[in-house]
Amino acid sequence: MSYSDLTPRRVLDALDAVGLRGDGRILQLNSYENRVFQVFLEDGRAVVAKFYRPGRWSDAQILEEHAFALELADAEVPVVPPLVLRAEPAAAQGEAGDADTLTLQGDPPTLAHFAGHRFAVAARCAGREPELEAPGTLARIGRFIGRLHAVGRRRPFVHRHHLDAARDGQRAIDVITAGGFVPPDQLAAWRDAAERALAQIVAAFAAFTTHGALTTLRLHGDCHIGNVLWRHTDAEADPWAGPHLVDLDDAMQGPAVQDLWMLVSGDARTMAQQLDRLLEGYDQFSDFDDRERALIEPLRTLRMLRHSAWLAERWSDPSFPINFPFFGSAAYWSQQTAQLREQLEVMAER
Repeated sequence: MSYSDLTPRRVLDALDAVGLRGDGRILQLNSYENRVFQVFLEDGRAVVAKFYRPGRWSDAQILEEHAFALELADAEVPVVPPLVLRAEPAAAQGEAGDADTLTLQGDPPTLAHFAGHRFAVAARCAGREPELEAPGTLARIGRFIGRLHAVGRRRPFVHRHHLDAARDGQRAIDVITAGGFVPPDQLAAWRDAAERALAQIVAAFAAFTTHGALTTLRLHGDCHIGNVLWRHTDAEADPWAGPHLVDLDDAMQGPAVQDLWMLVSGDARTMAQQLDRLLEGYDQFSDFDDRERALIEPLRTLRMLRHSAWLAERWSDPSFPINFPFFGSAAYWSQQTAQLREQLEVMAER
């Protein structure tokens, strides 16, 4: 099953089947991984419907993500949880006039199967990218992540991805090489840099555990600045004022620093100062093991490998060659090799 039959009519039929009647206005939102639509309803509301990429997550993994979001919302952590869905008594009609079946899953039901697609719906909640240089912003984001992690520490994920540096890194290298994406004249250099980088990543995690176990918890998993929305409001008591999240699609089990390191950038001194400001807020709600600072560059390097593997795995999706035309070029892989070599030096210094 692909997205080829996910027409606007089918999206509206799917929502209609759970009692969310669109007024005809529908807007596709930016999302490489899934297909996401903003739909305006007859009752004046606007919702966001996410149709999951086939084969990426199991139903159990999606529902575990949903349960985490609902748990966070119940703890008044500002995330946008999925709506509880209710089937309409009559099935929606498909484009060909045949009834499309609807199945709801979850307790409460938050995941729907309709016409071969899986989807969830959430309320629309707008926001802007935070201004990290503004006074107090990093500390406030830190408080938000600390609150999220306080809930995340209550119990582990069972079905969601568990970050494993050795396994995840090796899988990324295998996906790239098996697919033949690296030009022959670039392959030896890239593979050498990638394998040496992975060895250093694994060594960093091994060194950490020689001084005590690495604590893991339920995380957002992909907490970069583009995934944190900031809502400006004049109402001081508004719980949605400040940072919030609208998606937990990459939620995973991992170390706390995984949700912090992508929010810092620059040279070593600047990043340390930025992390300190984040932790000023974070420590008010959740404990941070300061030894995890040593995992920032290994995690950054692991993300580089996994990002290239993600592009490789999605290359058959027609939207990826359009949006990432540079992937597979000699220039891209030469740049990747150079960046991995730079990361080898950075990891060796810290």
